[in-house]
Amino acid sequence: MIHIKHPSTEQLPALAKIFDAYRVFYKKKSNEAAAMAFLRERIEQKESVLFVAEIKGELVGFTQLYPLFSSTNMARMWLLNDLFVLPEKRETGIGKLLMHAAQDHCKRTHSLGISLETEKSNLPGNALYPKMGFVKDETHNFYFWENPSFSSSQS
Repeated sequence: MIHIKHPSTEQLPALAKIFDAYRVFYKKKSNEAAAMAFLRERIEQKESVLFVAEIKGELVGFTQLYPLFSSTNMARMWLLNDLFVLPEKRETGIGKLLMHAAQDHCKRTHSLGISLETEKSNLPGNALYPKMGFVKDETHNFYFWENPSFSSSQS
């Protein structure tokens, strides 16, 4: 049976391992220690909301949401920044359950909705999101400015 819940402090090392695998999926260098520090800070500072998928005590996936606000709608929104399921556990409905947890959280917090972005090459995600009611935005242009003085050993 798959359980979706918020991670406990004791699960942080296992979550950091999965988070690191997620980052490697997106072509970042493996760094479990930095992954653990990053997650610990998000949790301690209450800067994100995490849900994990657990099967028989083993973490097999997670999603992480960050708060956003829409000025024009004068409402809170959520950014679903991370969604990952271990490759050997995909095609089992875990991704859908994690997405449902995110959507339920959005409803519980009386928020406008959830925004997400993924690479065009992420075929599993791009197949899942429309099934979960997400609509691809064809109206807006999204831009990103990268700070030229930013440096991170975690990249």
